[in-house]
Amino acid sequence: MKRRYVVPDAEQGIQHFKAGVMKQEGYAVNPNRPDDAKFEVAKDLGVPLRPRDNGELSTESVGRIGGKIGGPMVREMIRLAQERLANREQP
Repeated sequence: MKRRYVVPDAEQGIQHFKAGVMKQEGYAVNPNRPDDAKFEVAKDLGVPLRPRDNGELSTESVGRIGGKIGGPMVREMIRLAQERLANREQP
């Protein structure tokens, strides 16, 4: 199933952002295939994630992978927003 973005042109930027964040987290990320970081995260967590059908995985297992990726992304977005707000408030 292909992911659909609310803003269609945002996909490239989001993927680039994900690659940068996951690299900061210590994962070897191919900038041309940042979504593949999920396989490295799954391996670290001991979750048998495969490129295609993963219907047998529990919601908890899938959530652990997503949280390990999404959590750092959200923290970085908050950090960037705070930094921009602080810079904007400077006279």
